[in-house]
Amino acid sequence: MAKTVADVMTPNPLVISPDAPLTDAIALLAQNRIGGLPVMDNTGKLVGFISETDIIWQQSGVTPPAYITILDSVIYLENPSRYEKELHKALGQTVGDVMSNGPMITIKPDCSLSEAARLMNQKQVHRLPVLDGSKKLIGILTCGDIIRVMAIGTDDD
Repeated sequence: MAKTVADVMTPNPLVISPDAPLTDAIALLAQNRIGGLPVMDNTGKLVGFISETDIIWQQSGVTPPAYITILDSVIYLENPSRYEKELHKALGQTVGDVMSNGPMITIKPDCSLSEAARLMNQKQVHRLPVLDGSKKLIGILTCGDIIRVMAIGTDDD
């Protein structure tokens, strides 16, 4: 029988608040050797995800957008709003400042691992929050979880 997301996900994942200091998120990631944390508001709603990639903006710096000047006018060669977003992340002090909060890509626990792998590849994500029918966070599925199942050869899907 094919394994489902619920069979291999990490249940009851660590979570963090958007108001938490960024240093708290860094400490949780390092201490638990994980690559990301779901961000939950005070009502228990999933509002974003903070990953190592979001946090490394602090160290990577930000490159201003390329521009040219013609007759005292500045013409940007790329969208300056991208720079503003990157700068906000680089200077962020709270989880909410740097987390990814676009449309949340989630999965249901009864989905097959094949479905999960396709979704991860399609959306280019490394982890999926697992939500039950009432949209409550019940787990996290990572690429590593799927790889471990593949390594032991128990996914018949």
